[in-house]
Amino acid sequence: PKSRDILRAAFGDAPAELAYYRFMEYDWNGVPLIISRTGWSSELGYEIFLRDGSKGDALWEHLMAVGGPMGLHPGHTSSIRRIEAAMLSYHADMTLENNPFELGMDRLVDLDMAADFVSKAALKRIKAAGVSQYQVGITIDGPPITGSNDENWPVLSNDTIVGKITSAVHSPRLGKNIALALVAADHAATGTMVSIDMAGDLRQAEIVPKPFFDPKKTLAAKG
Repeated sequence: PKSRDILRAAFGDAPAELAYYRFMEYDWNGVPLIISRTGWSSELGYEIFLRDGSKGDALWEHLMAVGGPMGLHPGHTSSIRRIEAAMLSYHADMTLENNPFELGMDRLVDLDMAADFVSKAALKRIKAAGVSQYQVGITIDGPPITGSNDENWPVLSNDTIVGKITSAVHSPRLGKNIALALVAADHAATGTMVSIDMAGDLRQAEIVPKPFFDPKKTLAAKG
């Protein structure tokens, strides 16, 4: 929540006032940076790309010096925030075997454009035939999940496997267990009840809309 204040203290007003999904080149005392208002969460955030690797230590120390008084600490990317925002992680939630139609990204594909592009013909065939599975959001009953899933938990309907959990976590903000899953198309409708086999711990679950939090991206877009 203090990312804008920290960025302003580190680099001034211009980077801090970047619009959502915009970036700029920035000269920090002769060190070339690219600063973008993007991130791997549903929060207001920024990413800093260093174009001179030899200055990495200096950049780190500068950020920690200005951010420390505001509570900045080193840390890992937050899986909780990512899953709340339904941001897909490559290799976890999707691979090269998946296509944009089953991942809910068909809005990014223009099959009617005149120009050709890689996989255009294949995507036309897939769209015409329809997909067999969809990436969905799921809430899981029971006590809080401890940590994240290290394997793909089976999604079941009447003891039949109909999909797999790709990412799961407990969200303290929402007070529930949330997950992303690939589920058979005929079981992917919102409100569908399923079961999750969490390494022998069978839990009831429900297909729900995603993202789980701030669907209009108010925090990320407006700050």
